Amino acid sequence: MNVLSPRNLVFGSTVLACVAADQVTKRWVVAHLTHNIDEISIVPGWFSIVHAQNTGAAFSTMEGQMALFLVFTVVAVAVVLDMVRRTAADQRFVPFTLGMILAGALGNGIDRLLQGHVTDFLKVYAGHEPLRGWFIERFGTNVWPIFNVADSLLLVGVALFLVYWLVQREGEVEVEADVGEADAPTPG
Repeated sequence: MNVLSPRNLVFGSTVLACVAADQVTKRWVVAHLTHNIDEISIVPGWFSIVHAQNTGAAFSTMEGQMALFLVFTVVAVAVVLDMVRRTAADQRFVPFTLGMILAGALGNGIDRLLQGHVTDFLKVYAGHEPLRGWFIERFGTNVWPIFNVADSLLLVGVALFLVYWLVQREGEVEVEADVGEADAPTPG
């Protein structure tokens, strides 16, 4: 096994860089913003930096299930590492997406293990009419659940992996169809 294969270099550097970005941003928020009080408006009426804490999963579901989330993190690590191991050594894109997914799982796992909650800070909302009213009417709020870099990494990593997988499957189906047509008897 070549430890310095493109697969391993891309995967390892992605995980390290992304976990570092997640943890540095969370530590900055904790050090500079008072929990549930301070808000730095980046794009007024649309995007702010705040300090929130989440003891649950996405959208604050399953609050207080710390042991369960840590088990999920361990399982995610094992699954991702196995997927990387099964990826061709010259592959770069799949290890990049898997690195994002692992970094997201580890980033929030580190928070849960060390703090007992996840630090969230990215607040996206519709603060201006008519969108504000439309969001409140449809969803009961104009604020998207507050999230962090790890959440973003998980979402983007999974989305990129799924797009890649779907494109690969589509290519395989086309190849199978072409082979099937070539093997079909010609009329005549």
